[in-house]
Amino acid sequence: MNSAESLLLTSLGPSSSSGDGCLFDEEFKFILLPVSYAVVFVLGLALNAPTLWLFLFRLRPWDATATYMFHLALSDTLYVLSLPTLVYYYAARNHWPFGTGFCKFIRFLFYWNLYCSVIFLTCISVHRYLGICHPLRALRWGRPRFAGLLCLSVWLVVAGCLVPYLLFVTTSTKEANILCHDTTRPEEFDHYVHFSSAVMGLLFGLPCLVTLVCYGLMARRLYRPLPGAAQSSSRLRSLRTITVVLTVFAVCFVPFHITRTVYYLARLLKADCQVLNIVNVAYKVTRPLASANSCLDPVLYLLTGDKYRRQFQQLCCGGGPQTRTTASSLALVTLHEDSSCRWTATHPNSSYPSCRGERL
Repeated sequence: MNSAESLLLTSLGPSSSSGDGCLFDEEFKFILLPVSYAVVFVLGLALNAPTLWLFLFRLRPWDATATYMFHLALSDTLYVLSLPTLVYYYAARNHWPFGTGFCKFIRFLFYWNLYCSVIFLTCISVHRYLGICHPLRALRWGRPRFAGLLCLSVWLVVAGCLVPYLLFVTTSTKEANILCHDTTRPEEFDHYVHFSSAVMGLLFGLPCLVTLVCYGLMARRLYRPLPGAAQSSSRLRSLRTITVVLTVFAVCFVPFHITRTVYYLARLLKADCQVLNIVNVAYKVTRPLASANSCLDPVLYLLTGDKYRRQFQQLCCGGGPQTRTTASSLALVTLHEDSSCRWTATHPNSSYPSCRGERL
């Protein structure tokens, strides 16, 4: 049929077990992926570069939450800087002229950013949980120095867990194109699936569970009356923030991991060709969603940080030089700018701070 011949039919390629000769249409990805990655690059760089500048020069010294947010923004910035090569690769219809080593690095960087972002968001969740539910314990564990060491450990541990990606990922030649595979060779694919599943459970499943538990406990505490403290509107605003964080987490990370797992299993189990078509499309569609966290993370800073929001607005409006402000985010409510946050020592067993401070 002429209409069928006009479609670009590609096999699963050297990176999959396609011994049955299964062919499916991947024409959509040569439009979807370049456009979506280009949008993520422009928005992510426009949002994260000023964020890094603000954290470095306007919001010092940092508290623990600001430390986590800075490293989250740094991870997102490093990732979006790698996207132009992927835009070229998919716009050129699966042609990678940059060499095998750079292919390995770009694929590694995608997962490094992905899982560092997940864990930094989890660190923020745990820190906020301690600040709301166990404020005295937060004073001990929420020090900026501890947060800095924890962030460094996250970078190193995630990189160490992902080193096998550098061994699995490779390039191959198909007709006139050089393919940069996201997985590995056919003979190594079963090992790759086992490795990828272990990494997903450790670096996504466990942090996701911790985040859900923390926000669930926070929501339960915020629904209780706070003695002599925050107004109901402030508690409602905090609950909305929790809802937004969980929504962003679910939109960016959960669909990608679910569709990727189903896709890998379908290939591993040599599923029917029609099933492979469906899961392949679903997996390709959710890849841009995973990348979109680089654009959505700065929205979290705007929603949760009053000082960050003012500094960002002044920067966008071309305001004059501003004095550095302390980034503080343990307060449950946002009060006057010239006030400070202090912890009540009169009642040692009290689980609530007496705060007159302002969040980041």
